[in-house]
Order: sequence, then structure tokens, then C-alpha cells
Amino acid sequence: MSNTISSNESIPSSKKKIIVLGSGPNRIGQGIEFDYCCVHGLLAIKESGYEAIMVNCNPETVSTDFDIADKLYFEPVFWENIKEIIDLEKPEGVIVQLGGQTALKLAKNLTEYGVKIIGTSFDNMDIAEDRGRFSDLLKELEIPYPEYGSAFTADEAIEVANKVGYPVLVRPSYVLGGQKMKIVLNDEDLETAVVDLLNFIPGNHILIDHFLERCQEAEIDAIYDGESFCIMGSMEHIEPAGIHSGDSNSVLPAFNLTPLELDTMAIYAEKIAKALNIQGLINIQYAIKDGKVYVIEANPRASRTTPFISKAYQVPFLNIATKVMLGSAKIKDFKIERKLEGFAIKEPVFSFNKFPKVNKELGPEMKSTGEAIRFIKDLRDPYFRTLVRERSMLLS
Repeated sequence: MSNTISSNESIPSSKKKIIVLGSGPNRIGQGIEFDYCCVHGLLAIKESGYEAIMVNCNPETVSTDFDIADKLYFEPVFWENIKEIIDLEKPEGVIVQLGGQTALKLAKNLTEYGVKIIGTSFDNMDIAEDRGRFSDLLKELEIPYPEYGSAFTADEAIEVANKVGYPVLVRPSYVLGGQKMKIVLNDEDLETAVVDLLNFIPGNHILIDHFLERCQEAEIDAIYDGESFCIMGSMEHIEPAGIHSGDSNSVLPAFNLTPLELDTMAIYAEKIAKALNIQGLINIQYAIKDGKVYVIEANPRASRTTPFISKAYQVPFLNIATKVMLGSAKIKDFKIERKLEGFAIKEPVFSFNKFPKVNKELGPEMKSTGEAIRFIKDLRDPYFRTLVRERSMLLS
């Protein structure tokens, strides 16, 4: 009979601590963008006088470098691991807004365990994530949104789809990178899509939204501190609706939307941020058709475009947002000066050369693995004009 000897190399300090949850390994549907968010969040935590603790398991990220956080736990971002770290470190709270959907999905466990979520509360984040609750909120705020319904079986899904009208967008709830999202045109295709989805995620809550065809997509990233609302940037997608925002070329600032449409987007964004009592970051996706602005979804966290906007405008928005979450600063405490001559284009990066047999057709399920920035002086730029021509061909 052997004796089991346990040891612990992590000795907690007496300092006040904040834990940041990362996004886990890079994969299709989630690239490296959230690492930028975590790194700048950690630096802001240090500047605010806390011990910054990072939890992530990706050796390719900067956030897992030994000299970025005060302490690094190189562990999978799973609840079992997080719980043990919390029991040992006893932090002031945990930040889930910087690690994408992976971190956000742990907010419920943290709240039920009695751990403080730094920034927006779990219940308010859940309103944004739950399509039914979010649509009820939009209705209350008198903000247009596509007709929707939810189901747990194929028969229920067909009933909902016939009520909201084809084409419909079918998706599971609480997913990363639009996994298993499909646009379907009839009952037969819908049944196939739902059965496939339920085999992939048994018991999942299925969301069915009326799909707005031939419309323009746009998005806003913003910060709210309970008093002031700051739009980091308004972006317009070049690709038509139906292609995941992570796979779309996005132009900053918007290039083809009217001042009224942009103003409407801003008004809706502020209404939603206030109603959700956002403390920190929020990303809102829009569809614009025949001059009418619809809200598609809201993400109460850093989005993959947050680093893009920060770099394009040369403004440390992640530093600002993290200090807002911590309550150590307000938006009014910062002098925000955007520096961008011309336009910045967010270009999706694909890895199809490594996966030659993968279907390369773009749709609502994200297939990119990252993004790059291209700066152009004006809209006469040949690269931009080529993208616009390609979009016209898709719509013709």
C-alpha cells in the first residue's frame, strides 16, 4: 500500500485579487482576439491595485506568458478547475467579459457558488443570451427585432417556423461561433437541421428567428458605466446578411449607412445597455432593411471586434472597460481621442489550407480562425471596391 503525497506550489498572497477567465484553446469559431482583451484587462487590474490572476490553457497566447499576470494558472477553463482556484485564492471577484463565450458560460456556476462577477451581473447577461428574455426586453423598449420562437423538438420547430415565416435561422442557445446555425427554407430542411442539432447538443433549447433577406448588417461595440455611454465604434459589414459576423469584412467607420440609421443604432444600443445595467462592455448586432434598423442580438462582453477598434482608433478601450468593471474609474475620467485617417477594414483569416476537405462556403456558422486589419485612405481603394463588387455578385 503506497502513501499518496500531495503538494501545492501555489501560495496565496494577502493582496486583494481579481481572476480573469480566458477563452481556452484557439479553434474554428474563436480566434486569438480575446487574448488581446485578457492581456489589457490584466494590466488594468494591476494598475487598479489588485493582484491579477489569469486562468487559461493556451500556450500560444500572450496572456499565458509568465510576466503578464501576477499569477498564472495554466488550466482548462472548466468549472471544476475554476472552483478549486477560487477556493484557494478567495478573490474579490472574477471577470468573464474578456474571454469570449467560453468564459461567459461559467457565469452561472460562479453566481450559484457565491462568487462575485466583476461588471455586469449574471442575470443581466442571461437576458441578453436568452433569446426569449431578450426579445421580451426589446419589445418593452419598442426596438424592432426579427420575429422569433423557440422549441425543444422538430415538431415544435416546424410549428414556430410556419408562424414566423420562412426563411428562418435555426440555432442552439449559448453557442460559440454560431455552431450548428443554419438558414432553412422549408419544413423538410428544418426537420433535418433540428435533428442534427439535437444529436450534437441533446436537450438544447432551439431558437428559430425569421431571417431578414437582402439586408445590410452592422454592429456597435460600446462601454457603459451606469452613468455614461461610450460607443467605441460603429462597423458595417460588406458581406450580406446570413454570413457570420466573424467571417465578414467589417468597415470602420460605417461607409454606406445613412446618418439616421447610424443615429438609430446608437439610440438602441444605449437603451439596451441601460436596461441590462451593463457594467463594462457590450456588442450589438443589427440588420438594416428598407431603412429600418432591427436588433439581431446583444453580447454582454468583449467581442472579436473590440481589439480591432482599439487598434484602429489607437484608444485603450479594454483598459478603460476593465477599470469601469472594477469600479475604479468612470468613462468621464478618460480623454478619448480617436485617431484614424480614412477607414479600417477587419479581414477574416481562414485556415482552409490546413483543412482541405472542409466546406469553404460561408454562412451563419463561423469558419474563420482570426482577423487582420487593412487600412485604406478612402472608398476608391481598389481592394475595397473589389470586396463591394463581390458582395454585389452575391446579391444578384
